[in-house]
Amino acid sequence: MARAGSQSQFEQAAEDLLCYAGLDIEPREIERVAEDVGRQVEDWLSEQQAQLIQDGASNPSNLEPGTKFYISFDGTGVPVRKNELVGRPGKQPDGSARTREAKLGCVFTQVGLDEQGYPQRDPDSTTYVGAIESSTLFGWRMYAEAVRRGLEQAKTVIALTDGQRYNHTIVQTHFPAAVHIVDLFHAYEHLTTLAQRLRGPEAKAPKAWRDLLEAGDIRGLVRKAGRQLPASAKAKKVLLKELGYFENNAPQMRYAEFRENDFFVGSGVVEAGCRTVIGQRLKQSGMRWSVRGANAIIALRCCILSGRFEDFWASRTR
Repeated sequence: MARAGSQSQFEQAAEDLLCYAGLDIEPREIERVAEDVGRQVEDWLSEQQAQLIQDGASNPSNLEPGTKFYISFDGTGVPVRKNELVGRPGKQPDGSARTREAKLGCVFTQVGLDEQGYPQRDPDSTTYVGAIESSTLFGWRMYAEAVRRGLEQAKTVIALTDGQRYNHTIVQTHFPAAVHIVDLFHAYEHLTTLAQRLRGPEAKAPKAWRDLLEAGDIRGLVRKAGRQLPASAKAKKVLLKELGYFENNAPQMRYAEFRENDFFVGSGVVEAGCRTVIGQRLKQSGMRWSVRGANAIIALRCCILSGRFEDFWASRTR
C-alpha cells in the first residue's frame, strides 16, 4: 500500500491494488498508510543522519581509485494548501505564493567518459534525499547522505548547483574541499535573460557572450555585456543584478578548466530527479498538499528510488 500510494494518486493506487492483487482498499486508507509509512521512513533516515553526523561513516566505501564523487541539489515548487502559505511571499502577480519549495539532493559517481568523450554517470549510483525544509536543515541532510555514500574516502568531490546564495552556503559549510560548479545551463538562462532585457523578449545571447561563458572568461563577459547598459537608472538596476549573478559565481564558472578535467558542468541529474522524484507524484493537476503529507511522500519516494526500501523494512524487524 505504501509503495502503491507513493507511485500514483491514491485513487489510481486503489484501482491498481484491486486489479493486480485483488485487494479492495479505499483510497483514503492507502493515503493514511502511505503517509504513515513515509513518516516512519523519515524517522529512520533521521536516526541514521544523526548517527552519521556524530560518528562519520560506519563502513568504508567501495569507491574505486580516481572515482569522481558528485553532490547536486536543487529546489522545485510543490502545490500546498492555503493554510501552509500564510505570510509567505511568492511569484504570483500580487506577490502571493501557491507553492512551497521542496529541496532535492542527489549523490552519484562518474564512470569515465562515453564514446563522444562526455562524462558518464554510473547509472546505478544515484541516491536521493529531499524535504520541504529550511536550507540549514537540508544542508545537514545532504551532508549525511554524502557521508553515507563515501564522502570521507572520495578524493575528487564535485558540487553541482544553480548558483543560488543558499547553495553556496551549503557547499562552504559542509563540502569546503569540493570543486563547486554552477550549472552551465542555468548560466545560459541568465545570459538569455540579460540579452532579452537589453534587446527585447525574442532576443538571444550573442555568440560572443556565449563563447566567453564557455571559456569561463566571466570578467570579459561582464565587461562586454556591461558596455550595453541603458542610461535609465531603473533599467540599469535590473541589468546590474543579472551581471552580478555572473560576478558572484565567477569562480564556479571556469567551464573550460572543468571540461579539461572531464567534470560534468550541468546539473541534469538532479533536475531530472526533481521531475521524477517530486514532480511526477506531487505536482499533478489539482493537487494541494499539507507540508507534513508532502514530506512523508517525498521521504518514501527518495527511499524507494534510492534502492533502500528493503533496508527500511528489514530495520523494523530488529
